[in-house]
Amino acid sequence: MKHRIVVLGAGYAGTFAAGNLARRLSPADTEITVVNAVPDFVERMRLHQLAIGQDLASRRLVDVFAGTGVRLRLARVTCVDPERRTVAATGEDGDGELAYDTLLYALGSSVAHHGVPGAAEYAFDVTGRSSALRLRERLAGLGEGGTVLVVGEGLTGIETATEFAESRPDLSVALAARGELGAWLSPKARRHLHRAFDRLGITVHEHTGIEAVEPTRAIAADGTSVPADVTVWSAGFAVHPIAAASGLEVAETGQIAVDRTMRSISHPDVYAAGDSAYAIGENGRPLPMSCASAGYTNMQATAAIVARLTGGKVPTTGLKYHGNHISLGRRDAIFQMVDGDVRSKSWYLGGRTAARLKSGVLKGAGWGIDHPTFGMPKRKRRLATAPDRGGVRAAA
Repeated sequence: MKHRIVVLGAGYAGTFAAGNLARRLSPADTEITVVNAVPDFVERMRLHQLAIGQDLASRRLVDVFAGTGVRLRLARVTCVDPERRTVAATGEDGDGELAYDTLLYALGSSVAHHGVPGAAEYAFDVTGRSSALRLRERLAGLGEGGTVLVVGEGLTGIETATEFAESRPDLSVALAARGELGAWLSPKARRHLHRAFDRLGITVHEHTGIEAVEPTRAIAADGTSVPADVTVWSAGFAVHPIAAASGLEVAETGQIAVDRTMRSISHPDVYAAGDSAYAIGENGRPLPMSCASAGYTNMQATAAIVARLTGGKVPTTGLKYHGNHISLGRRDAIFQMVDGDVRSKSWYLGGRTAARLKSGVLKGAGWGIDHPTFGMPKRKRRLATAPDRGGVRAAA
């Protein structure tokens, strides 16, 4: 009787985790299935590039997992029942339930509109491939002098605004920030950021919270109208409500509450990784939703799953957030280190060197997706016990 491991989501966290599990666990004892709604891996860190017209390499998941033993089911998850240990899904590979003995929940996040009127109806976003392609089509139809407003001064907003302005200098690009642009950066890095915005001709509306979005403009909290043929919403992320609806214990954010090993604190057969996990870092604070956090949490989750299934000691991997790497178009970037309290250090790296470093990070992540089982131990470990499906939870 094989132990059934089901991984929900094939983003950065889910894809890497599935590959690691396949490399480390014997296929004689385990059966690993990945459930994902779309057939391609989505390189989310580069979707703003896709939106402005740049082409990204296509990575079909069937090719990514070829030869690994991982089964791929193309379907959208509609429900998780942690008491019955089943997942309901519907999609290309059929509708129905999928049973599991261990579940790794890595469904990620999507755009958060925060209930702002018109945001869901009229604003675009770059949190998914389909939404980025819709934005790409809209931007391609804008002529010279077209106005684009990016809402949100976080990493996604900054990278989106600078990429658009560099690639389409014929457009008028603006960014609306609730506070001061780059306030969380060190003084030198903040000056670098402002110089980049000035060089690219991006208009910055600081201390401007957007309270409504209309087809050709956005309305600020003070009633000011900001013209926008296209509004791009990048003012935060939200997780899917499936976890909360399933009965799993979640945080206020809707993320699954996990212990230090990424195990659900309410259901020991369930683990979470990536944006879906409410994981506390080494500084005692929740890890931010980011690709870096996806890496830390998926490594910890897979290490814990392997150890518990094979009777080993559960190791702990580092959960420390080191800094932010921000692209400012293709030829400029900022690498800002942070301390243990996530405060920016005085040192930063900027310019072409930082841009080359960021490019290397992106290429490295892409190569890792193409080789999901590379670098892991060649010896596949056998399970300590067979799964107990008579009502007692396995691998506790």
